[in-house]
Amino acid sequence: MVFKRLLGSLGVGGPSVDTVLDPGAVTPGGVLSGQVHLKGGNADFTVEHITLELVARVEAEHDGGESEGVVVFDRFTVGGDFRLAEGEQRSVPFSVNLPWETPITELYGQGLGIALGVRTELGVAGAKDKGDLDPLAVRPLPVQEAILEALGQLGFGFKSADLELGHIRGTGQQLPFYQEIELAPSPQYAHRVNEIEVTFLAGPAGMEVVLEADKRGGFFSDGHDALTRYTVGHHGIEQINWNAEVEGWIRQLVEHRAAYGSHGTHGHGDDHGHGRGHRSGPGMDTAVAAGAAGLAVGVVGGMVAAEAVDEIGDFFEGDEEEGGDDEA
Repeated sequence: MVFKRLLGSLGVGGPSVDTVLDPGAVTPGGVLSGQVHLKGGNADFTVEHITLELVARVEAEHDGGESEGVVVFDRFTVGGDFRLAEGEQRSVPFSVNLPWETPITELYGQGLGIALGVRTELGVAGAKDKGDLDPLAVRPLPVQEAILEALGQLGFGFKSADLELGHIRGTGQQLPFYQEIELAPSPQYAHRVNEIEVTFLAGPAGMEVVLEADKRGGFFSDGHDALTRYTVGHHGIEQINWNAEVEGWIRQLVEHRAAYGSHGTHGHGDDHGHGRGHRSGPGMDTAVAAGAAGLAVGVVGGMVAAEAVDEIGDFFEGDEEEGGDDEA
């Protein structure tokens, strides 16, 4: 997608910038490439820097409830320190690596309702101007896709996905937020859990898979959450029976008592110790069963949340939080 923005901080006659991302979705840890096209204004200007920001719309839970905001989760300087002559046209190519924990925004080409963007900042004549956002599409890593496909084959259905501000205790999480993919239970477990939540924390050496079950209560007990973590590698994926592997994870999760202390302590929380919140996207109250065709069926049938994001710019309006200062 192309966006054009006249530098408002420089007034009429300033340079303009068009940022074009190469087509297609990228993977977490993969290469994001494209070009920044510049057109000189009615005078010569010195371009001090061209910076790309990766931004995400996230939810934050606090004492007053929940709120949403924008987090900048990485920055790349891709050019600068040159003179842009009057009316000159110049293209600056870029190629940068996404963080390994970058959330996935689509599965089998279907959006998950996650809003990520690339924002271009141009520093000229001591002023900074942040252009409009370019949507960023991220597809799963092969191991992520294998796990999600196995969940679909086992009968779990996609409900929704969101980004939560905070850290998962006891993990190697690097970003100031994490992604939750919420699934409706398969018929086998529907009487025991309300939903399963999956979080992927990828890195260059492998990936942590965090599974949480919102468990149903019985006649003599309250419902509570249980959580388990597993580590998988990026290689040898085709030699693993993922249906059997994931089924074992789920069975252990459902049988597992809450591993992080007493009732109400989930092992997840923000930097102030609050538990996680859960968002229900528009029209997401009823899950779509995945069945034999895999989780893709649930995604295709349940993609109402993505329709709420008509304009990426409108979706990212609001206060911003710089994520780099958060601590676990």
